[in-house]
Formats: sequence, structure tokens, C-alpha cells
Amino acid sequence: MSAAALLAGGARLSLAAEGEASLPVPRFVSLHADKVNLRAGPGDRYPIEWVLTRKEMPVEITGQLEHWRRIRDWEGATGWVHERMLSGKRAVIVKGGVRPFFRQPEPDAAVIARAEPGVIGRLVECRSAWCKIETGDISGWVRRSDVWGVYPEETVP
Repeated sequence: MSAAALLAGGARLSLAAEGEASLPVPRFVSLHADKVNLRAGPGDRYPIEWVLTRKEMPVEITGQLEHWRRIRDWEGATGWVHERMLSGKRAVIVKGGVRPFFRQPEPDAAVIARAEPGVIGRLVECRSAWCKIETGDISGWVRRSDVWGVYPEETVP
């Protein structure tokens, strides 16, 4: 038997099969494929509303129903994808303007690179207001507020 919780306004939907490990909702994950169809509902019979085309892009899981996950991208697009299209690997995406990568998690540290909005990086760790990310050959610290894909108070090992 399944357990479900649905709040008005689409705030949360969570269904898990008995015995299925339940992970927290909401949570951040990343896209596992170069092309992911975002559907209007949890199943292949629902129409495709968006196609996401950036492997490793961070997305937020906002609901789940059996093997389907309702997700939101950094621009606010929402829809349903099959769990196979998602990866537990954490990533972030640079938001706003051009953002500096620092050598250390300090505002006075040396700037080692600058990233354009939309650059995706692998999330390594977060300490208070700073997150260490890797993208290409660059590994550096960015202000948590300059990226999307990690919660404000979340601890990332």
C-alpha cells in the first residue's frame, strides 16, 4: 500500500511504495542525460511541455509519485520526469552576473577565475556562505548566494 500527502496549491506531493527508501522532498539532484522530457504529469501518457538539454544541470525535486519525480529547474520550469533521468550527483549553476571563483572561502582571497551566468559546476562542499565547485579544470570557492542548486543552510560534505 502507498502513503500519499497532497497539499492544496501543488505545494507537495509524495508517494512512496512500501519498503522504498524515502529521501527528503524537496531536494536537489542533477540531470543524468543530455535530453530530458519534462512532462505535464507523472507518466509517459502525459504531454511533453519542455525538453531540458543540459546533462548535469541541477534541478530540485518537489514531488514524487512511484518512479516519477516532479522537478523545477533554475529558471522555474516545472514538470515530471522518470527517476532514471536523474542523478544523485550534486551540481550548481551560476546565477546573476559574472561571478568570481576564489582560491579560498574568503572575500579577500585571490580570484582564480570568473564564471558567466549559466555555467554548471560539480558541487564539492559548502561551508556557511561559501561553496567549493569544480568546472572543467577550475576548482574554486563561490559565494553560496551566487549559485542555484544548494539550500541556504544546507551542509554539503
